[in-house]
Amino acid sequence: MSLSPRVTVVIPCRNDAGFLEECLAALAAQTRPADRIVVVDNGSSDVSAEVARRYGADVVEEALIGIWPAAARGYDEARGSADIIARLDADSRPHPDWIARVLRAFVSDPGLGVLTGGAEFYGASPLVNYLGEHWYVGGGNYWMKKFLGIPLVFGSNFAMRSAVWERVREQVDRTNAKIHDDLDLTIRLRASDGVRYDPELRMPVSARPLTTQRGLWRRVWRVVPTFAASWPEGARWNRQSAATPAASDSWTPADEDWTPEFGA
Repeated sequence: MSLSPRVTVVIPCRNDAGFLEECLAALAAQTRPADRIVVVDNGSSDVSAEVARRYGADVVEEALIGIWPAAARGYDEARGSADIIARLDADSRPHPDWIARVLRAFVSDPGLGVLTGGAEFYGASPLVNYLGEHWYVGGGNYWMKKFLGIPLVFGSNFAMRSAVWERVREQVDRTNAKIHDDLDLTIRLRASDGVRYDPELRMPVSARPLTTQRGLWRRVWRVVPTFAASWPEGARWNRQSAATPAASDSWTPADEDWTPEFGA
């Protein structure tokens, strides 16, 4: 990989103009700017598209409502122009060095295929924010790592080589709006894809889905149909321990999936 890989940030958005504006302002303040920002307008009736264009983002449309359809549309749009596809949500607030950290990780480790980090929830009580970070995201990462053998990809804060998306884009259930897109992506990944978790790569993200019992339960329950969508190939006993990695001149498998040095 080049020492200056091209990075495209993909942001699915539906009627989130206010959050999107703050997200794009945070991206504009990055110490290493994105080479391209793609905002996927998922049938918005507000001014989300206008906000995106005002910040210089490319706007593409996805008529099928749902995070997975919108995210997949964005990844497809990015794959021809990027070495690294990074993903945020409209309510993400990346720290100024987020892109720089991501790129440093990929340049320093040829075996890295997917890099993900944690959350710093905002907008709720300290207790809800804490539980969101340590129970919802942290707990999900712990249990999925035990079951799948790789870290859980966190949809509001991750990046992957374009080659990884090329390998899995026809395997994921990309038109299914009723499942967790990031969990479905994780299920299709393998250890040989080089999936890493960086505890220092943290992302401020809104706690709004966690502030009501109904919203939290809906998110937790979606784990069931997500696994059902990939059954039986997603079952632990059918997951290969060492799948062949996507084609790349320098990308080779690595064994370690914990990368504290990336945050240094």
